[in-house]
Amino acid sequence: MNDSNLAIIILAAGQGTRMKSKTPKVLHSLGGIPLIGHVLRTAAALDPTHTVAVVRHERTKVVDAISSLAPDVLIADQDDVPGTGRAVEVGLDALPGDFDGDVVVLSGDVPLLDSVTLRRLIDTHREQQDDLTLLSAFYDDPTGFGRIVRGASGSFDSIVEHKDATDDQRLINEINAGVYAFSVRACRTALAQIEQANAQGEKYLTDTAEVIKRDGGRIEAIGVTDPWLVQGINDRAQLGATAREYNRRILIQWMRDGVTIVDPDTTIIDADVTIGQDVEILPGTQLRGATTIAEDAVIGPDTTLVDCEVGQGATVKRTDATLSVIGANATIGPWSYLRPNSVIGEGGKVGTFVETKNSTLGKGAKVPHLAYVGDAEIGDGTNLGAGTITANYDGQNKHRTVVGRWAKIGSDNVLVAPVTIGDGVYSGAGTSIRKDVPAGALALNVAPQRNIEGWTLKNRPGTPAAEAAEAAGASLPAEDKTAEESAATGE
Repeated sequence: MNDSNLAIIILAAGQGTRMKSKTPKVLHSLGGIPLIGHVLRTAAALDPTHTVAVVRHERTKVVDAISSLAPDVLIADQDDVPGTGRAVEVGLDALPGDFDGDVVVLSGDVPLLDSVTLRRLIDTHREQQDDLTLLSAFYDDPTGFGRIVRGASGSFDSIVEHKDATDDQRLINEINAGVYAFSVRACRTALAQIEQANAQGEKYLTDTAEVIKRDGGRIEAIGVTDPWLVQGINDRAQLGATAREYNRRILIQWMRDGVTIVDPDTTIIDADVTIGQDVEILPGTQLRGATTIAEDAVIGPDTTLVDCEVGQGATVKRTDATLSVIGANATIGPWSYLRPNSVIGEGGKVGTFVETKNSTLGKGAKVPHLAYVGDAEIGDGTNLGAGTITANYDGQNKHRTVVGRWAKIGSDNVLVAPVTIGDGVYSGAGTSIRKDVPAGALALNVAPQRNIEGWTLKNRPGTPAAEAAEAAGASLPAEDKTAEESAATGE
């Protein structure tokens, strides 16, 4: 059920110049999800009646991303008045005029903040009937952050920005985390009184605390013991450090859920990956996107799966796969490349230096070595010999190859699409199949082998190859010997 007295405003208008990127800061990825996506998910977990995202920089890109992730979120455009206070003000204007509940303000670049922590903030705000309740955190090095100044009794007194703090205040290690729960009435009233009389010419949201306190309102700051929860992302170094910490937390959760991760330091698992019990993940593995791994599978080492589905008991070793389905008990790798729309059936095999694309391998079908299978359908139990390729492109269009059940395609075959090869077909080594083959037939390219004896001695005299051939008993043909002897005698 929606919390009818709760609205959330997400600040996503900033340019993020320290990222030095053409991509808006809130759209940089963390665990396979844009930063703003993490915040949207956390907001949704609180079941608010309204969620508003305030945007400005690269508006179209940011709004498109938000709409794809959370279509019901309201969009508010920050105008030319700068500052977080103004951003919240335009966010409030996007809410229905009769909304009279609590407003939680979040930042679109704080991805690790969870709904449990926010629920504690909201509950405290309501139980104490605060006008403003904010989160704080304790940093070993609080340089650059606004400090939470408390009175003698430990209650909230004020927020002092680092540049305005006294030497004693700079020794305070409790910082303002930038996460707020307001009574909407108190917030509107305070924002209306805030001016831009500061060095930056901005309307600061933090100034609301001074106004609310001056008007006799109640303010409380509650601390979080885990500073990562409120870690903001301002540059790529912070993004990298946060990604490492986020991944560490994901790995710990999966290990506690019954997944073996042999080397957490070299394993990356995205937020939307799902993994069954007793899966073993070997070093150097990356599981990306919406990949799902069924129980008892073994993944890795040195494997990257993006948006893949892996069946129970499958083994995937030293493989790069994207948008592919790997059936139960299938064996993939080492050194396999599964491009999008590869479907490997139950018990199937894709082996060493094999590439597949837009193809289906039936139950128990095998492509063990050095092959390319593109735009093809391979039947149950069929084996493609080493060096086999499907020639699927005629220079303008792609065509499909269909191979039936229990066929045995010889080594170094070229299957020239479009072509259909029936059930139970055999083909000879080195065959180019250009026309359909009926079920049960043997496909051959008939070209009798011809051996020209003495060729090496005649055409490559004096080479190591000629010497080796002569030592093994090779000799020139009789007609060449006669000519050679005639030249020697002058006849």
